[in-house]
Amino acid sequence: MSFYHFRNKDKVAVDIIIEQGRQLVDIEIKADATVTQSDFKGLKKLKDACGNQFSAGAVFYDGENILPFGDKLFAVPISLLTPTKHK
Repeated sequence: MSFYHFRNKDKVAVDIIIEQGRQLVDIEIKADATVTQSDFKGLKKLKDACGNQFSAGAVFYDGENILPFGDKLFAVPISLLTPTKHK
């Protein structure tokens, strides 16, 4: 598994790219409680460039719901990354 960051000459960026074999998962992290289509700009750019290698893209945000934003693109509450304690 390898981790990368993407930024092109137009300053379109993706915070984290995870490569596992020939598959890619792209992640953006936002501190906002809302997500818009513009938050997916970098993810969409990589999705188009990577074709079948693109598995999924997620924008982690400070909201409460998992929201679809197109094919293989999702807004995901950052709270889901918080470890849970098992009794």
